[in-house]
Parts: sequence; structure tokens; C-alpha cells
Amino acid sequence: MESNGEIESSLSRSNGGEDRRVGLIFDERICKHYAPAEEDHPECPDRILAIWSLLNSSGLAKRCIILKAKDVEDNHLALVHTKKHISLIKSISSVNSESKRSRLAARFNSIYFSEGSTEAASLAAGSVIEAAEKVAKGELDSAFAIVRPPGHHAVEGEPMGFCLYNNVAIATSYLLNERRDLGINKILIVDWDVHHGNGTQKMFYKDPRVLFFSVHRYDSGTFYPSGHDGSYIMTGEDSGAGHNINVPWEHGRCGDADYLALWDNILIPVAKVFNPDMIIVSAGFDAAIGDPLGGCRITPHGYSIMLDKLMEFAGGKIVMALEGGYNLNSIATSAWACVDVLLHGKAPNVVSEAYPFASTWRVIQEVRRELSTYWPVLGGELPEKTINKTTQIAILSSDYEDKTEDIVLSVPEVPTIEDVIQPLSNLKIDLDSQVDQEANMKPSWRSELSKVDVWYASYGSNMKMSRFRCYIEGGQVEGMMRLCVGSMDKSKPKGIIWKTFPHRLFFARERTATWGPGGVAFLHPNSNVQEKTHLCLYKITLEQFNDVLLQENGLNLETSHPLFDSAALQTIQTEKSILVELVQRGWYHNVVYLGNEGDIPVLTMTCSLSDVDNFISGKFPINPPCKEYANTLITGLVEGEQLSEEEASAYIKEASSKPL
Repeated sequence: MESNGEIESSLSRSNGGEDRRVGLIFDERICKHYAPAEEDHPECPDRILAIWSLLNSSGLAKRCIILKAKDVEDNHLALVHTKKHISLIKSISSVNSESKRSRLAARFNSIYFSEGSTEAASLAAGSVIEAAEKVAKGELDSAFAIVRPPGHHAVEGEPMGFCLYNNVAIATSYLLNERRDLGINKILIVDWDVHHGNGTQKMFYKDPRVLFFSVHRYDSGTFYPSGHDGSYIMTGEDSGAGHNINVPWEHGRCGDADYLALWDNILIPVAKVFNPDMIIVSAGFDAAIGDPLGGCRITPHGYSIMLDKLMEFAGGKIVMALEGGYNLNSIATSAWACVDVLLHGKAPNVVSEAYPFASTWRVIQEVRRELSTYWPVLGGELPEKTINKTTQIAILSSDYEDKTEDIVLSVPEVPTIEDVIQPLSNLKIDLDSQVDQEANMKPSWRSELSKVDVWYASYGSNMKMSRFRCYIEGGQVEGMMRLCVGSMDKSKPKGIIWKTFPHRLFFARERTATWGPGGVAFLHPNSNVQEKTHLCLYKITLEQFNDVLLQENGLNLETSHPLFDSAALQTIQTEKSILVELVQRGWYHNVVYLGNEGDIPVLTMTCSLSDVDNFISGKFPINPPCKEYANTLITGLVEGEQLSEEEASAYIKEASSKPL
């Protein structure tokens, strides 16, 4: 669908009534902001492409008004950012090498830069202003800016947490300070991203014209961005006292029932008193079910209800600006559900018997007590019969599901965010107040593949038993810089043996998030009788093998289909190797068949032959391993009684220095 800057006059009709005037902004130039080639980063262009693809294939985009993205002006950036910050982001495009940009980005918390970052950041901030201004003028009823990089972590003086400019804060300040003639005097910012909107909070902490509301995982201050800024005691200062509302979840797994309880008992009562002239939503979808980082469980219908409850304010003047969300299916279907609400002005009907966690009611009560001084509507305790409803069960069906069940996205899964942000502490789960949902939500393919055994052959750090167990049980060992999530099935291997195979071991790539600078192990996919490599074979289920494959390639475990199923297991014994399409951007997307041990197939995972050609040509770097990584391999070989420490060291040294 072509974008144009004109307001379309013809609007389709639905359910016997006219659609609301909803603006959409999308621009492919924003896709020029992407991580360096060696990083399979979750904040990737596929995020907005997935949303845009679904909005078009479902027909929703045709019913919206498509706006042209606009660059932001420097004086508008200066409303919330320092000159130094603005100069930094504007200078990125002129940095003439990827390595220099990477070194520059390393100065900041969870940031990457590319040649297209300057333009993407400018378009993201300018587009949110454009959407907000159109709604403020009355030319649109509401709008959704499908932009990236996100913004709510960016602070006054520097980028942070994937965010370069604070898009929502810039648009808010622009309306309140530069366009007072439009009559927008009070703005409610609703930040439902799973992470605290620390940057936005700081920018309006003393401003009574802005009611900032953030619901986020907090985990006693250990969840990103960490610290105590996201605590419920942070309520604003001076004339802005009481206008900063934080609702900090104690753990993950919060879903529709938890968020709607919060809406009904805090946000909606306060919003009625505040009476905003406009609502801007920092629309992160990383609290969605299936997101690899958030660990929460909002369904698309849950988002639609949350948005629907906001439609009664400000005459429905709502601007949504994309923030986080790293599962492509979740982000697309959740965004679809929200656009559907913006068009219809209401959410579809649903039947649900889910109730919040006990901890949710505890947090809601604490927030209400803290804010009741500023908002008397929150005074008084909630009825016992309300807060005693604490069982958590699966969300039941809705007519939303009927609308989307035939929609299939042809986009790959997205890598886990743990690869690129600081490791997270163990989650604090309120087990006393919940019914475990995992068994009910386990895809059927897992049950099927749990009955099939394979030998997984490791030639790298997984040769060390304790390291391999991280992929099964979760956790990390000495030298690792991040946690592994583990397999859904945490059963120990049924057997362990060692064998040698006629394949070449080598080390390549520049750095990894797990081990830092230095190469990691790869096995040449083709056999060579002149080579001999030690491999440790673990007898595990095909379900566990899929989970190892997912983790090796940085993906979320909650997939609806296996990467490597029983049919692939039969095929590979003839084909000898299979390139797994869904993880083709990963480094270990080539599953190689090494023969049988007994009657059980022996499988390993490595790079493709085309990757080997790129290593040989120099397109991809050949590098020796870092000390910590090499020591893990050496320890594995010694503990496995394959080589002495001296022999193992020589073995690794030869593999890392011998020309490929």
C-alpha cells in the first residue's frame, strides 16, 4: 500500500457504522537502523515489517489513513534532549566504519548504531509528532506510529535500552509547549511496555500537565532498566507530585486479568479525575504472551480491552507509538487488535474466568495507598470478595480469535533479548497464588517429540557437562556473561559417550553475548578423513534437541512448531544435513547427521557451507577463542577423560591457528 501525505476522504463501513478516522505511519527507511551483522538483535526491522504485513494482509490498513513519515526538527528534539545528545545521534551516519560505530555504542547501556540510525531516529521522533498533531487538530480521531527505534528509555542526555530519542516525550512536550493553540493542555501517557519508562518519567516528573502511568515488571528493582525509579513510591515532585504513577509487578507471568484489575482499580479512576485532553500510549508489546524477554502473558484481546477502556477519555483522541515487543507473531497480532479497536471504537466481546495473582492485588493496594493523598478516589481498601479472587487460569476464547485464526505471518522468530542486555536476576514468582499454566499451554509437538531420542554431539563449550546442563536446566557457569533459559523438559541426559569424527574444528566470529570478545567453535559440515575432532554425545529427546537448537540460535522457546521434527529426522539420514529455515539468521542453523550410535541418530549443529566460504574469504572473521571459552572446552575434554590438560590446550590451539 503506497503512503501519501493526503488525508483520504473515503472510509469503509463496518458493523453498520462508519470507521473512526485512524492514521497509520510506516516507512521502510526506518528499517535501515539494524544491529551489526554478527549480532542477531531482537530490536530488528522485522518487528515493524511483521506489523505492517499483518495490517495489510488482514485489510485493516486499507481502512486507515496512511500518513507520510516526517523527520524531526532540532528545536523539537531540544524540548527534552541536550545539544550533546542530539549531536551524537545526528553524527552516527557520518561515522565511516562499523567497528567505530560499535565502539561508540558500547559507551551506552544496551545500544547499537548503524549507518541508518540517524535517519531512523529522526523519522521515528518526527512521525510521532506528526501523528499527535493530526489528532490534536481533529484531522484524525486517533493514530498509530509504527516506528523504531523505540524511545521510552532514552533520557535527557543519552540513548539507552535500544532507544535513541524519546519519541513520546518529544511529541508530548511539542503539543504542550509549542502548539498550545491546539487546546491540548493535559496529556495522559500510558506506558504498558514490560519495562519501566524511566526516560519519560524523568522528563515530566515535576510537570502537572502530564499524568505518567507505567505498568512494568520490577522484580524488586532487578528487572531492566533496574534500580528504584520504577518503584511505586516515585510519585512525582513539586507541582507534579502525584502525577507519576508506577505499578511495579513483583514477577512475570502477569496476564489479562492482572492488567485489567489494575486498569479498573487505579488507572481508570484516576484518569476520570485528571480528565486528559489527549492520551499517548507508549505501546510496547513485550508483555505479550510468548515474548522472549517480558515473561508476561497479555493476549491480543487483553490489549484490545486495555485500549478500549481508554477510549472513553479525551473524546477518543489516542496516539499510539510503538515501543518494545520482540516476538514477531505477538507484536503483530497485538498491534492488529489495537488498530481494530481504534477503528471500531470498541473491543470485541469475550468470556473469561481468569483472576489476578494474589501479588497483583497486593501491588494494587500498595499503589492505591501511596497515591490516595493526591487522588482521594483511590482511598479506602478494596472489598475482600474482590481481592480474594486469585486463581489464574487460561484465557478463554473470544470473537477476536475468530478474526485472526486464519492469519499466518511469513516472518521468522525473533532472538531472545537476553543476548544483548545485561543478565537478569532469578525471577521471584508468587507460587502460592497461581495455577501453573505451562502444562495446559504445551504445544502438541512437544509431547510427540519427547518420545523420540537422539544423540546430540557437541564439539564446543557443551562438551563440559555443567555447561551443557545450562541449556537443559537453565543458568550459567563460570565465564558466561548471560543466563540460559533452559529446556522446557529439564530431564538430565539419558546417556553420555565420547567419539571422534572426521570433521574440521575451527573458531570464528568476533564476539558473542555469552562469552564476550573472541571466536567460538564451529564444525566444518563436510567430513575429511585427515581431520579428527572430539565430540561429546548426549542422549536427549528430540524436544530437548529443538530447545538446544533454539537457544544456540538465540530464539524464544515458546514456538508453535518445532524447528526440527520427526520428518526432518528421517530426511536428514539421507540428505546428511538440513538448513533450518526459521533460524537461518543464526550461527548454528545447519543440522548435520553424523551417523547412528546403535539405532539412534547422531546430530550436531553448525554453520552452513556458504558460511564456511565467507570465513575463508574473510567476509566473516576467523578468531581464536577467548580464555574463558577455551578453558571451558579444555575442562570438558579433561573431565571427559579424552585428553590431558596439556593435550587439550594443544588441541584447541591447533584448531584455532590452523588455516581453514
